[in-house]
Amino acid sequence: MTLAEVPPWLWIVVTFIAALSQTFRNAMQRSLTTRLGTVGATHVRFLFGLPFACVFIALMLALVEPPRDLRFGATFWAWVLTGGVTQIIATALMLAAMQLRSFTVATAYVKSEPVLVAVMGFVLLGDRIGPLAIAAIVVATVGVVLMSVSGASAKDAGSRWRPALFGIGAGAIFAMSAVGFRGAVLALGDDPFYLRAAITLVVGLTLQSLLLSGWLLARSPGTLTEIFRAWRPSLAAGGLGAFASLCWFTAFALEPAALVRTAALVEILFAQAISRQLFAQRSSRGESMGILLVVAGVAVLLLTG
Repeated sequence: MTLAEVPPWLWIVVTFIAALSQTFRNAMQRSLTTRLGTVGATHVRFLFGLPFACVFIALMLALVEPPRDLRFGATFWAWVLTGGVTQIIATALMLAAMQLRSFTVATAYVKSEPVLVAVMGFVLLGDRIGPLAIAAIVVATVGVVLMSVSGASAKDAGSRWRPALFGIGAGAIFAMSAVGFRGAVLALGDDPFYLRAAITLVVGLTLQSLLLSGWLLARSPGTLTEIFRAWRPSLAAGGLGAFASLCWFTAFALEPAALVRTAALVEILFAQAISRQLFAQRSSRGESMGILLVVAGVAVLLLTG
């Protein structure tokens, strides 16, 4: 099927499936945090996602022409290591935020990522930001502040900033991870983009699994044992994570990333529903208003891009 033959609505469906899969994966990882700890629950995403990624690429190679000119040079390894390490840190911060605040609010914090990318681009690269984009950043920032202090008394308001910093930090580091993995895909050469992306995914998951397994063996071998004892929920979380990644790649192949990122904001709504059903958590009026402001700010920022 050529791009001209693809239904114009397909990318939206694929994006929604990716966002829903990712939301359930995050929920499963959050549920495992109590049993496995933050690092252990983080490891589940990579260790149990790797076999599924290998299956996906095996099926892909069986259906299409194999790669001809892959370039596993120093640039590729530098980028993929950057993407892999930062993704580990970002996932751990996200799970820590989810332990301290509701699942929905923590997801909204992480979804401030595009705003942080715009700010970092302006500060580090000198990217010019138009008036509408600046207004979007201000609106989203107000939303984050509102979520942070909503429902807090004067005594405990300060403690609300800890999960906010964890969540926003996760969003910023996820942005760095995306840059690293994109750099790795580009550094592989000129083979079809979907093959380079899938190979980068497998290499990245392999490195992440080795790094975290080595860390746990050295620092907490009992956690690694407990991960394998919890293989059923861990396998589900890993499979959903790998499937979500495959859907993201497909959506990016069909439409510009800005449109996909905008549609992906539906993940906050999915998180709201799962938060109520699985965790019996409800957002306060202030938190709900903050979430709406974050969504509005990020959406306007992406659309102006």
